[in-house]
Amino acid sequence: MLVFDAHLDLALNTLVYNRDLTLSVPGTRKQELAERLTDKGYAASTVAFPEMRAGGVGLCMATVLARVKSQHGSRLDYRTHAAAYAHAQGELAWYRELERQGIVRIIRDWATLERHAAAWQADPETTPFGLILLMEGADPVVEPGQFGQWWEDGLRVVGLAHYGPSAYAHGTASIGGLTPSGRELLREMERAGAILDVSHLVDDSFHEALDAFSGPVLASHANCRALVPGDRQLSDEMIRRLIERDAVIGAALDAWMIQPGWVQYQTTRIEVGMEQYVDHIDRVCQIAGNARHAAIGSDLDGGYGIEQTPHGLDTIADLRIVPDLLARRGYGADDIAGIMHGNWLRVFQRAWGGASEG
Repeated sequence: MLVFDAHLDLALNTLVYNRDLTLSVPGTRKQELAERLTDKGYAASTVAFPEMRAGGVGLCMATVLARVKSQHGSRLDYRTHAAAYAHAQGELAWYRELERQGIVRIIRDWATLERHAAAWQADPETTPFGLILLMEGADPVVEPGQFGQWWEDGLRVVGLAHYGPSAYAHGTASIGGLTPSGRELLREMERAGAILDVSHLVDDSFHEALDAFSGPVLASHANCRALVPGDRQLSDEMIRRLIERDAVIGAALDAWMIQPGWVQYQTTRIEVGMEQYVDHIDRVCQIAGNARHAAIGSDLDGGYGIEQTPHGLDTIADLRIVPDLLARRGYGADDIAGIMHGNWLRVFQRAWGGASEG
């Protein structure tokens, strides 16, 4: 079955972790062990192109990510928007080079997406991976008026903030709503036809963004606050608002978002299973009363590795077990296909219907 994963930090793994994603996951782990790389996530990767193909992951939203912070907190943090812009453009350049090599296809419109999905299902062995570009936190947009350039570069989905506040909104572990620049950026996005990703937005920013933006919305990687407390997750009220907008929510595989009480570096992955991951998918379906609004947004290798994923998953190829877990809960074939890819296709068909490439 075709799998559409709504959140993969492919460029981050290449430009920050210095990984060759054409190498298999075991090959990357072995390489990093030999190089004695011991920081979080090293020698524990789960994502590479061979495993994506083995798992049927023929479509994904691939991120560009850089943040502006007053202090250097990680290799994603820069002190100026110009520097964040430069880093994100470097990630974009990597995607373009992969496209030149025939490894990926950057998708900008519905006609291309529709053709790609059909091509993958007909030939999953040789069809390039389809990528839709997603900016996770909008700090690389130096100012709202620059957004048109990013649109021309192929960016189609934007989240306003990541961890902490950005120039545009408040993200995970911060408090506050949209900034004036955030409202202006939403107007530019709406004018261009971009999609808003509400993942990472804290409550005030989330609700203000939905009130201010009338274009298409989604949550690329977000789980359920009723199951795991915290502002990184979506409350039932937030989920209902997204359902009202015919949005889709991608369930993330980061263990601390799956099980309450997860303590980094202490809780072991054996305590979290894939059944608990499916609990988050199922809750969205129960709130909606149907399976049209739940999907996959794994966030695998989003700054962590196998030490922070559920047991039962060794690599991204193991997403192929999710359909069986859903079937055991009584989900039918059509609903399972929707969760694995069809719901995301519907989102983009609605957002891009009749659009031409450009």
